[in-house]
Amino acid sequence: MQIAIDGPASAGKSTIAKLVAKKLGYIYCDTGAMYRTVTYMALKDQLPLDDETTILQHLSQLQIRFAPGDPEQRVFMNDEDVTLAIREPDVTNNVSQVAALPGVRTELVERQRDIAAKHDIVMDGRDIGTTVLPHAALKIFMVASVSERANRRYKENVQKGIKTPLATLEAEIAERDRKDSQRKVSPLRQATDAIRIDTTSMTIEEVVAKILALVAEKKQAD
Repeated sequence: MQIAIDGPASAGKSTIAKLVAKKLGYIYCDTGAMYRTVTYMALKDQLPLDDETTILQHLSQLQIRFAPGDPEQRVFMNDEDVTLAIREPDVTNNVSQVAALPGVRTELVERQRDIAAKHDIVMDGRDIGTTVLPHAALKIFMVASVSERANRRYKENVQKGIKTPLATLEAEIAERDRKDSQRKVSPLRQATDAIRIDTTSMTIEEVVAKILALVAEKKQAD
C-alpha cells in the first residue's frame, strides 16, 4: 500500500509519516531530506544553485540513502551522515531553489518511485499525491497555520541546538509557502482525491490515529 502525505513546510508531515510507517511496519521515504541533501551537496561543493547542468552532474555521482536510527532514521550522502547538516538554516533557506530545478525533480522523483515500487511505503513531501505517486491508495494533505508551524520549527531547532528567532521562522515559512506554491514544476497543491487534515489544534497522537483509521477504512473497502 502506498500512502502519500503532502503539505507546506513544518505542517508536521515527517513526524506523522514516520510514526504512521512505524505503526504499520511500512518503509518511510523522506523526500524533503533528499532535496535537502542535494542542496547541501551544492552548497558544500560551492556550485551555483541555478546551475542545473552542474548540479545534475554531481547528483549522478551521489547516493542518498536512509538507515534506521534512534530516535530518527539517519540520512547518508554517500558515506557521510548528513542527518543534522541538512537541517541547518543555510540548507533550509536554499532548498526551494534547488527543488525547483526541473532536472533535479525528475531525477529524484524517479528514485522515489523506485523505492515505492519495492515496498509498502509512507512518503511525505510537496508533490507526492499529485506527481510522485498519483495512484497512491491514500492521500493526505496536512495543513496548519503559519504561527503554529513556526512554533513547531522553533521547538525542533532548539532541541537541535539551532537558534533562530521565532519571528524569523514565521517570515521564512511564509516565504517558503510562496515559493513552493508558485514554482513552475510540481507546485504545492492538494490532489483532488486527497483528504485534508488541519493539524493546528491537534496533537501528534490525534493526527496519527486519524490517519491509521483512514488506512483501516481503505483496507476494508478493498
